[in-house]
Amino acid sequence: MSKKQHDTPMLDQLEGGPWPSFVTGLKRLAQDSDYMTDLLGQLEHSYKTRKGYWKGGTVGVYGYGGGVIPRFSEVADMFPASKEMHTLRIQPPAGMHYNTDVLRKMCDIWERHGSGLIAFHGQSGDIMFQGATTANVQPAFDELNELGFDMGGAGPAMRTSMSCVGAARCEQSCFDEARAHRQVVNTFLDDMHRPALPYKFKFKFSGCPNDCMNSIQRSDMAVIGTWRDNIRTDEALARTWFDKHGMSELVNDVVSRCPTKTIMLKETKDVAPGQKFPASPSTIPSLWRLTTAIACAACTAST
Repeated sequence: MSKKQHDTPMLDQLEGGPWPSFVTGLKRLAQDSDYMTDLLGQLEHSYKTRKGYWKGGTVGVYGYGGGVIPRFSEVADMFPASKEMHTLRIQPPAGMHYNTDVLRKMCDIWERHGSGLIAFHGQSGDIMFQGATTANVQPAFDELNELGFDMGGAGPAMRTSMSCVGAARCEQSCFDEARAHRQVVNTFLDDMHRPALPYKFKFKFSGCPNDCMNSIQRSDMAVIGTWRDNIRTDEALARTWFDKHGMSELVNDVVSRCPTKTIMLKETKDVAPGQKFPASPSTIPSLWRLTTAIACAACTAST
């Protein structure tokens, strides 16, 4: 049991909405941690005064020029247990694949050396081990490194890349995201661990234009998989879809929603000789034939 909890009326309000609150998680950790108890106290103090009380500094591990985000409290006299709140950025595996054994070991390491607060993942892609004293940064990293994980990027450096699960399980994947991710990290690893750039630089890898990694918004070099072959259609599936949904839904929910305006309907007289359509399109109005739209309809039906 930790020391007496601070009164946190302003933070308590954040637990009153319909959504899960980070405050609830911090309070749970604070039940057994003086560190988290004073962290909540300082956060409440910041809310009351409308001012942040963290300042930077220099903290690192042997052999690395970055990867640790140092935070020192300016109100350590009021909240001494949380006077240092450093964060370790640790590289995730490409595609963010973990098993439960590894996750449990990570939690055990951080409960021994840190606050117990872990974020999967930061916007740079790192696993964020949040809350450690200066003395515990090196021991924590040593154990994580023994587990097979390396330090991520911070500062004016090549940053930790991110890739979607992609080819491992997603049918939309257009390239091997994990392989590309791993190749880039291996190539620029020295630039990640020893900052030497004028500003940070980020790669992100998305396997298709859905861009689940937010590559366009959140990186300097966005790698996005695209289809480079002819459009392939399943006429039988498309006609089954059309029988169920009809022309109105085809136009309103498929053709009109094509972001690049690639899909269209053609009149029969405008269909070029040699284009393949079933001989008896009895379920489709005689004025129309489906071209590219039929492929998109089939895709809609399959997903």
